Amino acid sequence: MKKKAIIISVCVLALLAAILIPIILLSRPAAGKIVVIPLSGTITTGDSSLFSSSTITPGLVREYLTKAEKDPAVKAIVFRIESPGGEIEPCQEILLEIERAKETKTIVVSMGGTAASGGYYISTPANKIVALPTTQTGSIGVISAVINVKGLLEKLGIQIETFHGGKYKDMYWGLRELTPEEEEIMQEMIDEYYEQFIDVVAEGRGLSKDDVRDLATGQLYSGTKAKELGLVDEFGDLNTAINLAAELAGIEDPKVEYYKQSGLIWRLLSGLVGAIQARLSGLSAQDVLLLEILSHNYPQPLFLYQS
Repeated sequence: MKKKAIIISVCVLALLAAILIPIILLSRPAAGKIVVIPLSGTITTGDSSLFSSSTITPGLVREYLTKAEKDPAVKAIVFRIESPGGEIEPCQEILLEIERAKETKTIVVSMGGTAASGGYYISTPANKIVALPTTQTGSIGVISAVINVKGLLEKLGIQIETFHGGKYKDMYWGLRELTPEEEEIMQEMIDEYYEQFIDVVAEGRGLSKDDVRDLATGQLYSGTKAKELGLVDEFGDLNTAINLAAELAGIEDPKVEYYKQSGLIWRLLSGLVGAIQARLSGLSAQDVLLLEILSHNYPQPLFLYQS
């Protein structure tokens, strides 16, 4: 009888262990890794310029996210954003890349001194946004310009003849003033991109479009004001964002890996070499600027989410 009781007790204990051990393991925060991805500079397609320094491109973001996704230990990503914004097209590409990564990873944004316009645009998909009280953010709006170099070319004695098919084909080349009808076309495009920005913020931040439209004046907000308006979630620095990412992803004592923004030193050196070459050739700063203008065609306007 005693032996039978012992056997029953052992079976009960084994059954309890089989039930409780998985529950205990599931309730404990999992071990994992958090990667910190730095995104610093103007958001662009990656076209180089003599005067460009650090930039954020879709290719760079894609490279970072591919690396993170290949590492099964990575449970969360913290983007450290320092950017005044930039061109609309790469902003949209980067937004889509971050949205895709969010399907499998926890995403937290840590804002530095500036994360405005396009810098804010690419922050909106994050699970949480952390900013400093002094961060400059917001600047929700769009701006564009058609450069008119007609007067400059006339001053230099340069004449350019254009041949085109299509009524508006030459409107973006900057060789003449826009007609009222063409100005209306430009404004319609601006309005479309502006509404797109409002949609992205409303969806990402869980705000109504009307509320976003009220604050989408293009102005910069301090981190304090942005939190009051619902544009950011918490105050804090990078460590705050890392701790928040660990909490959201259920990671206890995470390993933190910091990715480096590749190519920064090379870009700075390239700009320096270009400047030295210009000076050795006897060109003034004004001459160099003129060459930059004349070396670019303007077949289409540049639309910017930039403060």
